[in-house]
Amino acid sequence: MSVTQRARPGLPRVPAVAVLAYHLTGYRRTWRSGVFSSFLLPTLTVLGFGFGVGGYVDQGVDGVPYLEWIVPGLLASTAMQVAIAESTFPVFGNFQWTRTYTAQNAAPLRAGDIVAGHLAFVLVRAVTASAVFLLVTALFGAVVSVWAVLTLPVVALLGLAVAAPTFGYAAAVSSDSWLAMLFRFAVIPMTLFAGVFFPAESLPDGLRHLAYATPLWHAVDLCRAATLGVPPHWSVAGHLLYLAVWAVGGAALAVRLFRRRLVV
Repeated sequence: MSVTQRARPGLPRVPAVAVLAYHLTGYRRTWRSGVFSSFLLPTLTVLGFGFGVGGYVDQGVDGVPYLEWIVPGLLASTAMQVAIAESTFPVFGNFQWTRTYTAQNAAPLRAGDIVAGHLAFVLVRAVTASAVFLLVTALFGAVVSVWAVLTLPVVALLGLAVAAPTFGYAAAVSSDSWLAMLFRFAVIPMTLFAGVFFPAESLPDGLRHLAYATPLWHAVDLCRAATLGVPPHWSVAGHLLYLAVWAVGGAALAVRLFRRRLVV
């Protein structure tokens, strides 16, 4: 029996689990630094947008108090921003600075295993941050439906839909300046115009259809339907299918670009 054959039993049946364990081990040493902000951010959000800006929106939105209307949008936006933040500089750094992916590729791991394991960690981060946000806003009375728990699988799918193509983008660029451009020209406009702070239906036709094309709008509509206990503007199946297309297509692109960078 060869040395390689003797070493393989130490690997999990799903090699991506080993990659996930690596990232969780590192996060176990740093998670405390984010606990305060994880609770502070939703608290300030509720106070600022809900009671501050919301105080000027006398009639609410579609007859719903502004605080209750905006929370699901901010929940989805938080998940998206966490997922993209974990998929840009950390991924780029693992290629360019720490060479972590190069070391993992030297082990009995394929590019698909590396992508899947790291994506799983990103989903853990996005869903955890969203769960804390949902808990804090519920304590403020901003969540009125028990169906709000369904927002967690929605934000998980959203996280995958935005993180997977971002993995491919971070693997393809040659400078971290391109990552800053992604935030400036994609993340910020998507956050502002995808129905988080005001209905996308109030936008001009061209911008409205661009908003509909973003993964965030679909997740916001689903989260808003769940937290308010109302039907979404579009079909649930259509929303989920659209997000799944982004996730699957992005994952395939990421694996291809990772393989191009790692396999010589």
